[in-house]
Amino acid sequence: MKFYMAPLEGITGYVFRNAHYNYFHPADKYFTPFITPGLNSRRTSKALKDVLPENNRGPRIIPQILTNRADEFIYTEKQLAEMGYDEINLNLGCPSGTVVGKRRGSGFLAFQDELNRFLEEIYGKAELKISIKTRLGKDNPEEFEALLDIYNQYPLEELIIHPRTREEFYRGKPNLTMFQLGFTKSRCPVCYNGNIFTKPDYDSFCSQFPEVTAVMLGRGLVANPALIDVILGEREDMDKLILREFHDRIYADYSEMMSGEVPLLYKMKEFWNYAICLFADTKKYGKKIRKAQSLKSYNEIVNALFETEEIVQGAGFKPNE
Repeated sequence: MKFYMAPLEGITGYVFRNAHYNYFHPADKYFTPFITPGLNSRRTSKALKDVLPENNRGPRIIPQILTNRADEFIYTEKQLAEMGYDEINLNLGCPSGTVVGKRRGSGFLAFQDELNRFLEEIYGKAELKISIKTRLGKDNPEEFEALLDIYNQYPLEELIIHPRTREEFYRGKPNLTMFQLGFTKSRCPVCYNGNIFTKPDYDSFCSQFPEVTAVMLGRGLVANPALIDVILGEREDMDKLILREFHDRIYADYSEMMSGEVPLLYKMKEFWNYAICLFADTKKYGKKIRKAQSLKSYNEIVNALFETEEIVQGAGFKPNE
C-alpha cells in the first residue's frame, strides 16, 4: 500500500512535512496546500516558497494547484517544471465557501462543460504528469458518474477520490458505494481519501477494497503523526516523548521564519488545534485547552497540554507509563 499525506492549509507546509519525514515513517507522497496561481505569481510568493526545492529536502512533494483558468494552471505548471517537479495535482475537492463561490475546487464540479474544456486544454499543453483530487460532485453523489466520464477522456496520472459531495463537507460517512463505482470505472489508478483515523479504520477499508493500492491520510495523520507507523506495525501507538520532540522541531523551524513570540504562538495554535483537539471531547477538555493556550510561553503551553493525560489520550495516543 502507498500512503499519501493530504494537504491541510495552514498546517502541512514544508515545516510540518520535513519534520514528519524525519520523525515518523514517511508518506510516499506529500501533497502541498493548494497554490492559487496568478499570471504574475513569483517564486517569492508564500505558496511557491512552500514548494521550493531548497525547502523540501527528502519528502516526495506533489504541488497542488487550485484554479479554473487553464492559462493560470499552465503558467504555474511551467514554474514548477523549472523547479524540477514531474507531477502536480489539480484540486477539485476543496469545499470552502470562498473557494466554491469562485467556481474553484469542488465548486468547479457543478460546471461540467467548463471543466471538460479546462481539462482538455491543460492536458493538451502541460508537460508534467497531472493527478486530480475530486469529490463526488457539488450537490449530490449522482453527479459523479458524469464526472468520471469526463476524467476518463484524459491521461490522469491518478484519481484521488474523497467520496463526499461539497455539500457534505466532512459530515457523515464517506460514500463507499460511489467510491466503488469510481474505482471500477476509472481508467487510471485510484487512491482513496476519507475518514481513516486509526488502524482499525484502515483495516476495515482494506477488507472492503483489497485491490486499492493507495490511500491518502489527512486529519488522522496530523492528529497522530505516527499513524502510518501504527498501520504498518512499526509502533503500537504514539510515543509521547517522540511527539514532544516533533513539536519542538516544528517550533524551532518556525522560530527561524517568524519574528515575535505572539505570531509564533498563533501559528503553533493552528497545529495544536488539529493535533491535540481532533479526537478530544472538546466540551470536557476545551476549557483546559483554552487555558493552556492563554499562557505566555511555548514551554508553559506545551507542558500544560502534554501533562494533561486526558487531552493526550484524546489526541489518539497514550502517555508513557
